Amino acid sequence: MSQLTIYQEQNPSQALQQEQDANIIASLLAEQGVRFEQWQANTDITAEMSQDDIISAYQSDIERLKAQGGYQTVDVISLAKGNPSASELRQKFLFEHTHSEDEVRFFVKGQGLFCLHLNDKVYQVLCQQGDLISVPENTPHWFDMGSDPEFTAIRLFNNQEGWVAKSTDSEIAKQFPLLD
Repeated sequence: MSQLTIYQEQNPSQALQQEQDANIIASLLAEQGVRFEQWQANTDITAEMSQDDIISAYQSDIERLKAQGGYQTVDVISLAKGNPSASELRQKFLFEHTHSEDEVRFFVKGQGLFCLHLNDKVYQVLCQQGDLISVPENTPHWFDMGSDPEFTAIRLFNNQEGWVAKSTDSEIAKQFPLLD
């Protein structure tokens, strides 16, 4: 189940608010300029599906976002449980950083924890199957995929370079709870 937990940036041990209702999560995040939606596939998603098949299953929502946000490229990324590089991959995203474009992820399968540092608060958004999050450009954030991740996600990009992170040089990400 999707979940939003909000903390004061100076108090990572006590949540200010916790929500599991997708409509409330979307509303609270929209107040901060962050898009949160839930999508339904137009067909059953199976393990045998290709990237193109997965994209096709969500084509109408993807086209709507591309039109609204000017996204140029769409791809699918997958990580299976037991991946020997999981620890190394996890560390790649566990530092506070920004991007010069929106970070748009839709979870076809599995889950991930987006942690957004907005003003004096940290918004931890547990995204699960069916959830889309769009972190606006230049928003300080970090991502945790867990110690033994398993997910498939659709990514949308504004530029051809794809995912390029710029560190904020803050240690804040080390202070807050991880996915597991």
